[in-house]
Amino acid sequence: MKNRQAEIIKHMNPRELLYHLYLSQIAFFVIGLVLAYFLFNSLESIKQIFAWQPVNIFVIGTSVALIVVGADLLLMKLVPKSLLDDGGINEKMFQTRSFPHIILLAFIISFAEEFLFRGVIQTHFGIWVASILFAALHIRYLHKWVLFISVVIISFILGYTYEVTGSLWVTIWAHFLIDMLLACKIRADYLKNNNKWKTGVVRDGEQ
Repeated sequence: MKNRQAEIIKHMNPRELLYHLYLSQIAFFVIGLVLAYFLFNSLESIKQIFAWQPVNIFVIGTSVALIVVGADLLLMKLVPKSLLDDGGINEKMFQTRSFPHIILLAFIISFAEEFLFRGVIQTHFGIWVASILFAALHIRYLHKWVLFISVVIISFILGYTYEVTGSLWVTIWAHFLIDMLLACKIRADYLKNNNKWKTGVVRDGEQ
């Protein structure tokens, strides 16, 4: 069933993937709101998870993001590409997106997912439940053990960061930076390769 769902996602075109992404993030946010309504005692207790901690947000959050992105880039150099291949889904999603659109998508994803998994689920059921559910969310990685282990580790890192700081903004910022930087790399690589191809065509035409 999970492989079948992954195959369906794999064969979507960029527009369908974008629609699926927006729909899933809206669903996560709505589920988070519904669960928050039943699990939190008051609006004040919800406000507490959004504690504004500038130093933690921009120092700890940024550090966590840079470590994760750095490790991911290192993994790309050391591990065979076949083990990191998600079927080209991320490339299909981000390579033709504008940078402002990528930033918007990264914010929507980070806010919706962190609110549900860290802010609501982890606050009430603990880091293990939240992290395992977050990892299980990435069904397309289940048959790619390197990718799945990476997601599990990142999930626990974000969960531990929330556990230590108690501020959802820290993990939202870290998650945002991770997604935004890696997506921008996909876009930049695409533009670079596209320019090389165009340059090659022009040169071949001049000969």
